[in-house]
Amino acid sequence: MGSKNKNKIRVLALGIIRDRDRLFVAEGYDENDQPFYRVLGGGIDFGETSRDALIREFQEEIQAELTNIRYITCLESIFFHKGKPGHEIIQLYQCDFADPQFYDAEPMMFSEGERQKRALWVEISRFESGELRIVPENFLDYVQ
Repeated sequence: MGSKNKNKIRVLALGIIRDRDRLFVAEGYDENDQPFYRVLGGGIDFGETSRDALIREFQEEIQAELTNIRYITCLESIFFHKGKPGHEIIQLYQCDFADPQFYDAEPMMFSEGERQKRALWVEISRFESGELRIVPENFLDYVQ
């Protein structure tokens, strides 16, 4: 067998939170320091449902409670990031913040492992126009 993380498929639970024409996303950077965006969520632990993982990840990352959680679909994403191949299976949910203050929130920093990331509201039109990149590919097909 290969090393533990080599050629490993990551299984994630991600949550789409939309407010009118805005989407709540996390900002990351590629190998060329170009920003990209993805909705929040994270890895599913062994023995944990994807719904429970979604709730836990939002709590850990930005101390937010979720409500109106609704399963949408399963996506598969095969990609390269910083020169390394990646493969993710994504359980995608639509949800809302339980606390309305998050709809007025300024960009906020949070930790994901050892990395600092920024969570913020971004107008969906900026992704549709190609000005900003959202991942995985074809993600906007699932934003309702």
